[in-house]
Amino acid sequence: MKDIDLSEIKSPADIRKMSLPELTKLAGEMRGALLEKLSVHGGHVGPNLGMVEAVIALHYVFDTPEDKIVFDVSHQTYPHKMITGRMEAFTDPAHYDDVTGYTNPSESPYDLYSLGHTSSAVALAAGLAKARDLQGGKENVVAVIGDGSLSGGVAFEGLDYGATLGSNFIVIVNDNQMSIAENHGGIYADLRLLRNTNGTADNNLFRAMGYSYRYVNYGNDLKSLIDMFSSVKDIDHPVVVHINTMKGMGLPVAEADKEEFHYAGPFDLKTGAPLHEEAPQTAPEDYSELFAKGMLRRMKENGKVVAITAGTPGVLGFDKARRKEAGKQFIDVGIAEQAAVDLASGLAKGGMRPVVGFVSSFLQRAYDQFSQDIALNKQAATFVVFYGSMFGMNDETHLGFFDIALLSNIPNLIYLAPTCKEEFEAMLDWAVKQDERAVVVRTPGSVAVSNTEIELLDDYSKPTYEIVREGDGVGLIGAGSMFGFMQQAADLLAQQGVNVTLINPRNLSELDTAALDSLKDYKVVITAEDGIIDGGYGQKVASYLGESPVKVVNLGLPKEFLNRYNYSELQKRCGLTPDQIAQTAMSALK
Repeated sequence: MKDIDLSEIKSPADIRKMSLPELTKLAGEMRGALLEKLSVHGGHVGPNLGMVEAVIALHYVFDTPEDKIVFDVSHQTYPHKMITGRMEAFTDPAHYDDVTGYTNPSESPYDLYSLGHTSSAVALAAGLAKARDLQGGKENVVAVIGDGSLSGGVAFEGLDYGATLGSNFIVIVNDNQMSIAENHGGIYADLRLLRNTNGTADNNLFRAMGYSYRYVNYGNDLKSLIDMFSSVKDIDHPVVVHINTMKGMGLPVAEADKEEFHYAGPFDLKTGAPLHEEAPQTAPEDYSELFAKGMLRRMKENGKVVAITAGTPGVLGFDKARRKEAGKQFIDVGIAEQAAVDLASGLAKGGMRPVVGFVSSFLQRAYDQFSQDIALNKQAATFVVFYGSMFGMNDETHLGFFDIALLSNIPNLIYLAPTCKEEFEAMLDWAVKQDERAVVVRTPGSVAVSNTEIELLDDYSKPTYEIVREGDGVGLIGAGSMFGFMQQAADLLAQQGVNVTLINPRNLSELDTAALDSLKDYKVVITAEDGIIDGGYGQKVASYLGESPVKVVNLGLPKEFLNRYNYSELQKRCGLTPDQIAQTAMSALK
């Protein structure tokens, strides 16, 4: 059989003309193209390699885009994009960056939502199905959700409602026995029993909820998948199709180490070794490493200290070896951010010292729990925010710069912004020991910057600003990672004969009014934060100083869903380079 010319695949209509041997050949060609791109470009490796056959079968059987498919998280949709008119982005290096890593309606009518967070596909698809029913439509509605995403509360809520539709509603459960790391939760014993009994076990969550149930034991076999999807196409009631797939299939190192290859930067195709990685002795320390090492020390010193993650242990620096070392003092609740926050509240109420680590973009999923179950109830839990930065992840589904506005305005919650690793450790040490209030500590970027001149406190319960330099006429207040840029701007202004007051605010939720009162007769006060301006820290300062003569300029990010932006261009757009900050100050003085 001749090779498949991937450039000729323009839409699902092209694969529906193929025979089964040709589709099998296509799967191999697509997997090869994926491996070639991922090895030099990076991306979600395991999820996409494991879904090649399932995606081909879905588009072969269902009449997309008339039939609707919603992919949960959508980090497994590279094969979907290849089939739906975006093949060049996976076969031509010059076009590798033409598409995002997730579904995006602006790219294609086959993409229904911009999705990058987990567990929502079933509820979204249930809404589409209900809309179809109310309008007399006949199209199939399919939700594709991974086993790891089933631990999220909204997945259960969507399944609970979807079972009541009484019409065509198809849920594909892609079971590869993994979340980002290993799965955690009682549901996974049920899934394992179903796999071990070829889907015949009496204990069946999906049937208990009201779904009919089908099982495919080898979810990477095209014929089995096509036959199964064909059998449920146009079904008149809700059904769950449970497929058992291999995460990382086709790349032996990814099959062997599913956690390491969930997402990876460029790597050697033969060995799996990272490319362009700095030698350990020269690589800069990051806050994940710093956090993990510090937490293991705290755990050994105090048996009441526990670390909690919602399915992202690697972000916290807890690899398999460190998780084993921490033992029962390390808790992974699976992809269930709301449960992580409430578990921390319960642990704190029970006398423990919980510390929860969150990716900034994911903590918003638990906003109600932060407000009600932590802050309102005054539970002294500690939270650490990673990637809360304009210099973090830049996909519109994973933006990390909304957290200051979200959390710093909740009563009874202290939001601390360290400027360096020494301050980060000091704040975290205090937060874990105190038992009065909830504390959030925001890591200042990714690389752990050292500054031994920063004043460290034994108690951060009160808003006490550090006056790093004293000047007159110009005040620069740099929050967290922005402090370094303010410091550079202060140096530039000093070269022009302008001595400024440089302030490290430390606390973004409360104001040091005494420090701010000393600035009321200044010409200008400039605040800078690594978050959106609206509702952020700077506006608190501007509001307090509003009736005084001083001009207040707030620098930060726009309230926008930015997508794959250029970091340096965004910094310049927002006036956050040291040169621009200095120019802003000079303009105000003139």
